[in-house]
Amino acid sequence: MRVSNDPGGPAAAPRRSGRAAPLSWTVVLSWLVGITAVLAITGVVLSRETGLAPFLVFLPTLISGRGTVRQTAVASAWATLVIAGSLIRSPLGTPAANASVMLFAIALNGLSVLQTMRRVRREGEITRLRSAAAALQRQILRPFPLDTAELTAHGLYEPVEEDSLVGGDVYEVVATPYGSRAFIADVQGKGLPAISTAFSVLSSFREAALAEPTLNGVVDALEKSVLRHNAFAVQTGEEERFVTAFVLCVSSGSKAQAINCGHIPPYLIDGDRTGRVPLGEASVPLGLASLTSEPRPVKWFDFPYGSTLLLCTDGVTEARNPAGSFYPLEQRVRSWKDVPPEDIAPTVRNELQEYTRGRLADDTALLILHRKAVTSPPAESWNPAEDARR
Repeated sequence: MRVSNDPGGPAAAPRRSGRAAPLSWTVVLSWLVGITAVLAITGVVLSRETGLAPFLVFLPTLISGRGTVRQTAVASAWATLVIAGSLIRSPLGTPAANASVMLFAIALNGLSVLQTMRRVRREGEITRLRSAAAALQRQILRPFPLDTAELTAHGLYEPVEEDSLVGGDVYEVVATPYGSRAFIADVQGKGLPAISTAFSVLSSFREAALAEPTLNGVVDALEKSVLRHNAFAVQTGEEERFVTAFVLCVSSGSKAQAINCGHIPPYLIDGDRTGRVPLGEASVPLGLASLTSEPRPVKWFDFPYGSTLLLCTDGVTEARNPAGSFYPLEQRVRSWKDVPPEDIAPTVRNELQEYTRGRLADDTALLILHRKAVTSPPAESWNPAEDARR
């Protein structure tokens, strides 16, 4: 599932699972027939047919790790029947020995089936929890496109719902009395605690963006929000977390102001000027302001009318191909100079899927901010100051 450019809301998209694919019946049957044949031939050659047949009892145990309950049950029945037939054809020295082998085979095969049932049930529960968490996150994040007087925002958000729990990537674009304010953040860690922190920061941004006249005020509010959330986390036995974030404000003029709290720097897409925005060294992440005595500085940069700004989380920059190389975002950005803003996010998504062979290991969040050439607000835009006067 993903939050897409579709204004109607989230859209479904298949994701390849990070878990190993379940065994096919062709593989299972090949193992049963192949291993049985190998043991039979080896037994004939070594004149130990009966002695080797009981080794089949371990085949259902192997299949139980990745197979279905039905596949494990078929393998268990096969192994039991082959062992029984071998003992009937060439019994061991005493009836007690034959009975012991059969009881051991039946018991171990039964345990293999039970283990498969528990594994399948546990995987189902984990999948439901992951899907519920991802669905909750998609409901909190507004679908693209997002529109203000100065900006049109496109992008995507794809949580990884396999292998590890979804993470805490969030974004927002808000029309305020002080201009358009945008925000993208990535919470340390994964799972429901990370999502809880992300929601806390997101709510604080939505409030502070409207209430605080300066960008420093907005970031200070976010810092306090993370500290309060961490204080509560300590009381409940959870770990404290920090948040990397990039906060941006665009008003009149061709420049924008931003504060980078340990986040990935943005990229400007504007003809020959396309490339990483030179903002200098990033400040410390949210929640770690006590580690430095320096306040987080506001940086100004050129954001011309008609240009586009790309913001992302490390799910993009740290995506790896099968050889272990990182996705070359800085190189790829230069090839998107002529790509319409609304098509950049799908382009990045397709490239990431191809580059990683569909094995994305982290949540992917992209925020594509297109600077409008006309600065007058649209008629349907919400103006907080006007609403207050009413």
